[in-house]
Amino acid sequence: MSAPIFRKGLDLKHEVAGDLARDYHSLFLDGIREAGFTWRSGRLTLHLAKEFGFCYGVDRAVDYAYQTRRKFPNRTVFLTGEIIHNPHVNGRLRSAGIRFLSDPDEDIAAVTADDVVILPAFGVTIAELERLVACGCTLVDTTCGSVLNVWKNVRRYARDDYTAIIHGKVRHEETQATASQVGTASGGHYVVVLDARETGVLCDFIRGHVDSAGFLDRLGHGCSPGFHPPRHLVRVGLANQTTMLMAESLEIGNMVRRAMIDRYGEAALPEHYRAFDTICSATQDRQDAVLELLDEQRFDVAIVIGGYNSSNTRNLARLCAERVATYHIAHPACLEAESIRHLQTGAGPGTETVTRGWLPAHGPFTLAVTAGASTPDNIVGEVIERLGRLAA
Repeated sequence: MSAPIFRKGLDLKHEVAGDLARDYHSLFLDGIREAGFTWRSGRLTLHLAKEFGFCYGVDRAVDYAYQTRRKFPNRTVFLTGEIIHNPHVNGRLRSAGIRFLSDPDEDIAAVTADDVVILPAFGVTIAELERLVACGCTLVDTTCGSVLNVWKNVRRYARDDYTAIIHGKVRHEETQATASQVGTASGGHYVVVLDARETGVLCDFIRGHVDSAGFLDRLGHGCSPGFHPPRHLVRVGLANQTTMLMAESLEIGNMVRRAMIDRYGEAALPEHYRAFDTICSATQDRQDAVLELLDEQRFDVAIVIGGYNSSNTRNLARLCAERVATYHIAHPACLEAESIRHLQTGAGPGTETVTRGWLPAHGPFTLAVTAGASTPDNIVGEVIERLGRLAA
């Protein structure tokens, strides 16, 4: 590749530390951590999950973006799309003059060799990367290490002639990038499955209960070009979008494994099925922490904070909603005494709803709070402060 690519960091980390602290840090939240993740105000007792908010990969990506803007003050700096799925962070980057190629008025064709382009934490597709390299621009790669690990495994599947079954959302940037690593980069094949229901269709085909036409009618939208089920579902390997629910990924893996045993027998399983654990450890830590919190006591309400298009945040909300009345909010302004604006569990990112009477009207109440891996501390802190005022 002819374009310079920064993969191991820039050299301005200390220079941007103050900017990052100003934009994303919260001394108030530090105090709650030091107090054992519990905070009381008026009739409210609030318990914060012990793992929440920015993960290492997100922190690194945002740090690189700030360093890039500082290092190239006189050059046009682009992001291929949202660096992470958080409106506050992306708004800060836009206000710093970083342009988003995913915005309606932008076009990748306008990027020149004089420009700088940041690749987001999700990664980009092979086709997009090749196009940017061809124009000769400077690239800053913030792709998360957990995503790179998935790519390594799916390329291994393709090399060994195993089709990658990717548990993920077919339109998510990370899943699209992973799929390109299988197809464009390695000449292999893939099929994306969202959940156990879609996996059931795949398993029915393996067992011979669904024909190719039925399979492609249901799952063809998530298959690689030229996908031929009788040939490409003989040997399969499981992979994940890193932000999916671990329990769901394990269920999908077990479903496919059992279907292969039913078709080929236990002894032949290694020739037909492989699996690697590719869920991000930070994603799993946040899921485990909120489940631990919900196990400790009964809560009246749970608040989950993060972008509505954040997969890991939506999954945290799903976990909480199984146990307690849960509201997934994007920012503090969603909270009012009489109503709350939130994303309902299972709804699309653009379908914010309003619920009235969400806050217990009288007496003490207990509230659980967590936040997705792309949510900065200052937003979490502002949400908690606002909750305290509403509960006064």
